[in-house]
Amino acid sequence: MIKLFRRFWKYLTAGANQKFNEKADPKIQLEQAIAEAERNHRTLTEQAANVIAQQKQVEVRLERSMAQLEKLNINARQAILMAEEAAKSGSDAKAVEYTRAAEAIANQLITVETEVEELKTMALSSTQASDQAKAAVAQNGMLLQRRLAEKQKLLSQLEQAKMQEQMNTAMASLSATVGDDVPTLNEVRDKIEARHAKAMGMSELQGQSVQGHMLEIEQAAQNTQAQARLAQLKAELGLGSEEAAAPTSAEATSPASEPAAAPTPASEPQPGTT
Repeated sequence: MIKLFRRFWKYLTAGANQKFNEKADPKIQLEQAIAEAERNHRTLTEQAANVIAQQKQVEVRLERSMAQLEKLNINARQAILMAEEAAKSGSDAKAVEYTRAAEAIANQLITVETEVEELKTMALSSTQASDQAKAAVAQNGMLLQRRLAEKQKLLSQLEQAKMQEQMNTAMASLSATVGDDVPTLNEVRDKIEARHAKAMGMSELQGQSVQGHMLEIEQAAQNTQAQARLAQLKAELGLGSEEAAAPTSAEATSPASEPAAAPTPASEPQPGTT
């Protein structure tokens, strides 16, 4: 029963996540992903800074311990020399005191030497950790810069996708049925083309009929009369062409119009006359 409940809960969770991803704005999700990457980079940078700080602290402690070790070595040598001088001068009590002081310094020297060795090991380990932290921060920084550049690319692709979706919706709406009372563009186009084809067919039929030819003859006769009337008006106004100025055919065939007599040639001088 518990196993079935867990499976059912996982199913509901997966379904809810799928619906959420379908409805969620990709631009907002992209901003969330970049913000998460930046937050992780800041966390990694802080951790690397702590590692580097520990390395610096170990180095400072190591330098201080090494300085103390060097000072103890000098003090131990000085105590031994002073004990030898006191023994040579017959001051046994001072010789004993200097010897005890040298022993105490030697004990401190051993402790500091052990501490120095431990600090050297810690310094080596912290240096390696610091180098790894620096490399991790540098690598993650490059990855973050790459993601920021990819963000701009994805945003550009998202805008292109939105524009293409709008164009697809607009093109689909041109061919899709809007409603029962509203025809589609294809239906209107087919109706207009059918009406135009019918009108052209009727025009061809009328052009081939006898009545159509009679109308053409009547129109030609009207055009001829109009041209003749126009020529007469131009002749009355004195604006006619050479054809208007020329005599009509009736006048040319009239018997009254006879050719003019030929001119009498001049009398030629008689021979012998001066």
